[in-house]
Amino acid sequence: MSKDRDSEGPVFSGQDARQGEIILRTRTRRIIFIAGLVGIMVLALMVSLAAH
Repeated sequence: MSKDRDSEGPVFSGQDARQGEIILRTRTRRIIFIAGLVGIMVLALMVSLAAH
C-alpha cells in the first residue's frame, strides 16, 4: 500500500494549529470561569471521597 499525502487529510502549520486564547473581558466572565474551575475541583474531591 502506498501512502498518499492527500489521503491523510489537510496539513496545518504549527502556528495555525495552536490552541485558542481564553478571553475574559468582563469581571462577570472571569468570576464565572474561576467558579467553574473551583467547582470541577470540588466535584473531583467529592467523587474521590465518595469512592473510598
